[in-house]
Amino acid sequence: MQKSIYDQVTNRIIEELEKGAAPWIKPWNAGASEDQNIISKQPYQGINRLILGMSGYTTPLWASYKQWQQLGANVREGEKGTMIVFYSPIEKKTIKDNDPNPDKSHYHCLKTYYVFNAAQVEGIEFEKPKPTLENFNPVPALDDRILKTGAVIKHGDSRAYYSPGNDFIGMPDKNTFKSENHYYATILHELTHWSGAKHRLDRTKGARFADAAYAFEELVAEMGAAFLCQDYGIEGDLRHADYIGSWLKCLRADNKAIFNAAALAQKAANYINELDSTAIQAAA
Repeated sequence: MQKSIYDQVTNRIIEELEKGAAPWIKPWNAGASEDQNIISKQPYQGINRLILGMSGYTTPLWASYKQWQQLGANVREGEKGTMIVFYSPIEKKTIKDNDPNPDKSHYHCLKTYYVFNAAQVEGIEFEKPKPTLENFNPVPALDDRILKTGAVIKHGDSRAYYSPGNDFIGMPDKNTFKSENHYYATILHELTHWSGAKHRLDRTKGARFADAAYAFEELVAEMGAAFLCQDYGIEGDLRHADYIGSWLKCLRADNKAIFNAAALAQKAANYINELDSTAIQAAA
């Protein structure tokens, strides 16, 4: 049982790392304080900090299903809990022959339970993170380019992602990012993912890397974002720069792999730069 829990946690982190290095480090504000239990106010420690940091939620408040109920809140239907761990003290007694007083020893058993973020519940008010940027300074040329792609972009989310099934991009609010450059680098990363949809560039995720398809697509998205940042003069730090470095080491085994990734990234950047959905709509 112990090994199973360790495996679950380790595999979860490996899975996230395969999507990009340090996924718990976000370019937007994830709250002014550490992830903590909303009732005890105690911050989570050790591996739980890592697990909850990977969740992507902007509000650092968590509780178990029963704890939210105690506060009069309800976890919304369909929401999935995040598994965290704790060490439960166990007392072991050893009975000796002809000795009425058993020897006692103590050890800790690793156990799991699930918590839900404040963003997953309803029926309760809580303080939301304050904006990082009081005044967001837009880049008009880049905003115009993003608008012309016709991509459906929904701000106000707790994380940045592209949803292939619903074909939209979810983004945190602009003023929650650490800087304007972080915002644009992030949205260009997601736009590169968006460009690979079947009805656009039909970019098969990692066709040459079946065992790491998602990771290869992340590499393409990072490079595509880098190319677009350069096109518009954005000093956009790559969200997973360390990841790219590790991939380059792995790709030395195939001297064509980085060329393929760069070609796909350039194709995506060109596609995004050439779109003009406003002209298409006007002609319709």
